[in-house]
Amino acid sequence: MKIFNAEIYTMDADGVIENGWIELEDGRIKAVASGAPDTVSAGDIDAEGGLLLPGFIDAHTHLGIIEDGLDTEGDDCNESTDPFTPQMRAIDGINPFDRCFEEARMRGITAAAVCPGSANACGGEICVIKTAGRRVDDMLIETAGMKFALGENPKRVYNDKDETPVTRMATAALIREGLYKARRYAHDMDSYYSDNENYDPPEYDAKCEALLPLLDRKHKAFFHCHRADDICTAMRLAKEFSLDTVIIHGTEGYKIADIIAEEELPVICGPVICDRCKPEMRGLELKNAAVLAENGVKLAICTDHTVIPIQYLPLSAQAAVKGGLDRMTALRSLTIAPAEILGAEENIGSLTPGKDADIQLYRKGDDPLGLMAEPLLVMINGKIVRQEEIV
Repeated sequence: MKIFNAEIYTMDADGVIENGWIELEDGRIKAVASGAPDTVSAGDIDAEGGLLLPGFIDAHTHLGIIEDGLDTEGDDCNESTDPFTPQMRAIDGINPFDRCFEEARMRGITAAAVCPGSANACGGEICVIKTAGRRVDDMLIETAGMKFALGENPKRVYNDKDETPVTRMATAALIREGLYKARRYAHDMDSYYSDNENYDPPEYDAKCEALLPLLDRKHKAFFHCHRADDICTAMRLAKEFSLDTVIIHGTEGYKIADIIAEEELPVICGPVICDRCKPEMRGLELKNAAVLAENGVKLAICTDHTVIPIQYLPLSAQAAVKGGLDRMTALRSLTIAPAEILGAEENIGSLTPGKDADIQLYRKGDDPLGLMAEPLLVMINGKIVRQEEIV
C-alpha cells in the first residue's frame, strides 16, 4: 500500500518532505521518498496534500489499568498493601477493552506506556503497548523499566495506614534498601554460577529478580517526581546504583533545568493542562516544558491518563507551545522523543523504513496539535483503525 501526495513529517534525519510518498508492507514501513511513486494502484491513497506523521505516543499513562467509569473494580494501578512492589507488572492489570483505547486511536495515539501508580515507593514494571488489540500480550512492544515514586504520594497513602513511609527520607530509604538487596542477590547468584560446589544459590526473591534488569541497565528507572528536591533525590539514587533514569512529571523541572540537563536525564512532562490539585504541584507552570527544552533536556509530553483523558495528548502539547515550547519540539515530544525515552525507537516514533507502520494523516492545513483537528486516517501495524473521507 502507498500513500502519496503528502507532506511528510518523518521525525527522523530526513526531516519534512514537502511532497512525498510512503509505502507500507506487512505492517511495516517499506519506503519513504519525495516526489511521486512510479506506480499507484486502486488500493493506494491520495493524501491530497495532507500532513502525514507518525502515530502519537503517550509516554506515561494508566491506560486500561484504571478503567473508565469504574471505581475499585476497574482500578488495578496500586498494590498499596506493600510500599515496595517491583514484582508487580502493569501488563497483568490492563483491560484492552476499556473504551479509552478507542478514544486514543481516534486521536492518532497509536502507542502508550502503561505504568503502575505512584502510591508505592516502587510500584512495578512499566510496559509499552499499541492502542489496538484484544489481548495485551499481542499489543506489547516492550517492557520499558521500573516505576518508582518520590514525594507526596507514598507519604499520603501510608500515613493514612500508619505505616512506613511517612517521610521523604523513608521513601528514599525503601528504594535504596530494595536496590541494595537486589545488588547483593545478583552477587550471590554470580558466586553460585561461577562456583556451584562452594556456593549455594540464594533463596528465590521475586522483588530482587524484578530489579536485576535495572541494575544491569537493560531496563530504565522511571521516577515519579514533581518537586525539584525530589528530582534531585532521584538523581542521587540513580548515581548510587548507576541507573539509567527517567523523570516522570518533573513539574518543577524549570527550577533546576540546567542541572537536569547536566545530568542528562530525560523528562516525561505532564500532566500539563490540569490544576494544582495537591501540594507538590503548587509550582506547576505552563512554561515548564519550554524551559526544559531550552536547556537541552530530552522531553516527552504525557497526559498521565486518567488524570487527563488520553485523547487530549495533542492538546497538552499545544498548551506547552503556548507556554513557549517550539512547535517542532512539541511534535517530537509526542513521537520520536517518547520512543527514545521508552527505549522503543527501533519500532516506533518516526516514519523510517523498517519501523512499524503506525501513522496518521491530517487534512491539508490542519494542525495536528489543534483542538478541532482529528486525523483522517490512523494505522497501527499497517492496519487501518480510523478512516474518514479525504476531501
